[in-house]
Amino acid sequence: MTDDAELVARSLAESQAVMARVAQQTDAVATIAALIVATLAAGGKLLLCGNGGSAADAQHVACELMVRYRRERRALPALALTTDTSQLTAIANDYDATRVFARQVEALARPGDLLVAISTSGDSPNVLAAVATARQLGVATLGFTGAPGGALAHAADRCYHAPSAVTARIQEAHIAVWHAICECVDARFAG
Repeated sequence: MTDDAELVARSLAESQAVMARVAQQTDAVATIAALIVATLAAGGKLLLCGNGGSAADAQHVACELMVRYRRERRALPALALTTDTSQLTAIANDYDATRVFARQVEALARPGDLLVAISTSGDSPNVLAAVATARQLGVATLGFTGAPGGALAHAADRCYHAPSAVTARIQEAHIAVWHAICECVDARFAG
């Protein structure tokens, strides 16, 4: 095997091992799916935030919910707080970079909504500030993080922990879990 082939094989084996542990978390994921379905069924919206790859995940999930996943259904209200560069840069400039999501939560979130805060380490200051603001407003919070979860594990009302401490494996687990959640959302709203 070449050096590259060995690296690929090791990476895929690590991913497969994490996915095997994710497959043991079905009850926890189903509970989160039920929370999301209940929020949307009651007329609430999802607000999603994260940094870097987690920002991309926030956008990905918002798209799956607002546009569609696999089945035709009505559009569901889900907003990624990571997409408006004018808002993000103005807030970072006029206030502080740690407020880029919190300020948007302050403007957009209402009781009955759900803030989804994604941080692989669980210690992203701007994600934690968004959670604190949501809680002050009476908005439910859901964290997505890795193991052990950092401050987010204690700050959010509920938290999903991907069973890894490696960023790439955490992100892979998050997307797999989100796709499973989207299956549940489709089952509820496409029927």
